[in-house]
Amino acid sequence: MTDSSNKCRMYPLAGLLLFVSLMTVPSAHALGTSEEKRLDEVAERGTHVMPFDLEKTLHVFSKSASGGIQQVIVKNGSNVEQVQLIRDHLMEISEAFKQRDFSNPESMHREDMPGLTELRAAGSNQITIEYMALPDGTQIKYSSKLSRLVSAIHQWFDAQLNDHARHAVPGHQHTHY
Repeated sequence: MTDSSNKCRMYPLAGLLLFVSLMTVPSAHALGTSEEKRLDEVAERGTHVMPFDLEKTLHVFSKSASGGIQQVIVKNGSNVEQVQLIRDHLMEISEAFKQRDFSNPESMHREDMPGLTELRAAGSNQITIEYMALPDGTQIKYSSKLSRLVSAIHQWFDAQLNDHARHAVPGHQHTHY
């Protein structure tokens, strides 16, 4: 078998894989009118909760076996003003989350946001919440030994990814920390 015949067999497979991947990745441009309206509403409410510019930042939600990591980073690493706004805000909300105060995400997303009821009801020693500054923003690490709380963190991450579709991406799956 020649190299050219192998290449001919590979091209249809590569094309099929590309087509399948494009069809399964949701796009903000492919959203319906109601989804677009919801994204607009969440972004508008977000301006009253988050001091940084959503257009200049990116939310990354990475699930793990014990919880997950939420990062907010600037798109332009030299934007020190946005980096500081991110750090200040996430430091504040991480402290609130440690007290099981999730009023900021509730006011932006909705009171019945998936996972929040369980997170709010968790005991102080059942979820660990750790803030860490990054060169281009910050992150909050959430972890628990209880599978129901890990599931709640994952549900909460999924809801945020859905509501911040234009400004958020799923991170890679962490198997450990």
